[in-house]
Amino acid sequence: MDLHFTSATATQDERLAVDALLGNQPDGRSGASLRDQRHLLLPALHAVQERIGWISAGAVNYIGERLSVAPAEIYGVATFYALFATTPREPIVAHVCDDIACIPAGAQHICAQLEAAGATFLRTPCLGLCDRAPAALIAKSGVAPSTLQLAPAGAASIVQAMKDDGAAGERLPTHVGGTHVSLLRNIGRIDPWSLGDYLAVGGYAMLARAFELGPKGVIAEVAAAKLLGRGGAAFPAASKMQAVADAPAAPHYLVCNADESEPGTFKDRVLMEGDPFALIEAMTIAGYAIGSERGYIYLRGEYPLAAQRLENAIEKARANGLLGENVMERGFRFDIDLRRGAGAYICGEETALFNSIEGKRGEPRNKPPFPAQAGLFAKPTLINNVETLANLLPLLREGGAAYAAIGTADSTGTRLFSLSGAIAQPGLYEVAHGTPLRELIDLAGGVAGGRPLQAILLGGAAGVFLSPQSIDLRLTFEDARAARATLGSGVVMLFDDRADLEQTVLRIARFFREESCGQCVPCRVGTVRQEEALERRDVALLPEIAAVLRDASICGLGQTAASVIESARANLGVFGAAT
Repeated sequence: MDLHFTSATATQDERLAVDALLGNQPDGRSGASLRDQRHLLLPALHAVQERIGWISAGAVNYIGERLSVAPAEIYGVATFYALFATTPREPIVAHVCDDIACIPAGAQHICAQLEAAGATFLRTPCLGLCDRAPAALIAKSGVAPSTLQLAPAGAASIVQAMKDDGAAGERLPTHVGGTHVSLLRNIGRIDPWSLGDYLAVGGYAMLARAFELGPKGVIAEVAAAKLLGRGGAAFPAASKMQAVADAPAAPHYLVCNADESEPGTFKDRVLMEGDPFALIEAMTIAGYAIGSERGYIYLRGEYPLAAQRLENAIEKARANGLLGENVMERGFRFDIDLRRGAGAYICGEETALFNSIEGKRGEPRNKPPFPAQAGLFAKPTLINNVETLANLLPLLREGGAAYAAIGTADSTGTRLFSLSGAIAQPGLYEVAHGTPLRELIDLAGGVAGGRPLQAILLGGAAGVFLSPQSIDLRLTFEDARAARATLGSGVVMLFDDRADLEQTVLRIARFFREESCGQCVPCRVGTVRQEEALERRDVALLPEIAAVLRDASICGLGQTAASVIESARANLGVFGAAT
């Protein structure tokens, strides 16, 4: 194997960054730095990026030596992610969101001001701060790197944050509310850094309950609750758990998909930032139910506060016997690793996420095999998103049957919705399934300023546009399907009469074109052709492009890349009504 990318060698600082992660061995290698350590590639790239501000050929060579991975492969991984740079970059960079929630809030004007001021900034897709748009992320590299969130942001505040070494991330807290608050009950009530606070409100009582029920009993309660996945696919949670629990191959893995990158979505961020111990407890319960000893949280790289609070929660749980070799002294071994993504929407797809953790490009795999048979490291794997896992706690607290009594027969329990755009009180709301869309919008104060409502984006960029005439839609999986819509990731974004919907649709088309991993031709070419057709108003081609994307793409990104465009045409007449 050729381990030489070029003759470039790593600088002392680059070596120190890598060694701090992998351990400093006399010969520059770790005794365990064989190919089975490739899963440390993403953390190693993060280490160099944060220390230096970019990843040089010398750093690539050194990481390759340490992990016994060919530099060409490392380069392929590094260039896959938007947050990594492989050419020199300033040590302080502002990432400014110019996605669909931030554009109406003035993102374009902010970018123009920053350009005039000569500030180093990059336009970026949604940062998951849609409730406080416009948003920015300030990345500072060095010995003590930091990532600051600004929301709402302005050109002046961005420039000031880039200059001020002592600046703290200024971000207004997300408003939370609802008519049936369960998952959000601890948000704002407890200190998210304090295990003691979490225990004082009943934390870890449900893990104790799980030990009483046993693995089969836990899965039986999930089945009785009829819990469906909250990531968009709505797959029965108990079926996935049982399939992994029954899988003969070992070990079994548990993965929490916290890479929510859908424009307009921020529900999982609020849960992780405001109640991190709840996610750790829920994951421990899931791990116990499926016979797993190792869990991974794959967190999107743009969530620095969530990363800090989850790391703190993991460390404190481990220190207090709630993770590790003998959890709660019940003879159960389970621990959790936190892995940060690096700016790739496609890694929200479960198999792309597995590849990313394994140190590969985040490209989706063909199915079958499915994760329950061969997932992470080719072993049986249960993967759920944050909201799905968090539901294990109220489900066990109330009992499966009582949980199923909430909502409707086919859509049980509560649902989190991220409300943003032209809404009076943006924020995260929890309501029972079956709540009418109108009631949810009224709960958030209705359209901001009392202006006329022009459109509603339901489910995110992979969702659909609804007209105001659909405002009485019941928020259930079955009602959404009947309306040819989807609840998706729980996005509800409002557009008033001033919104330029053509530009919004074009931005969504650009989002899918930029975020396509390029692995399969239908998506790689189709997303480009779709954007081009929209730009030149060649709408006759759109149905054919949509059919190819939907029917021939490997994963959900390509399969849903035309959904919003089709719905905007059919329901709103944007770019001409679909025939």
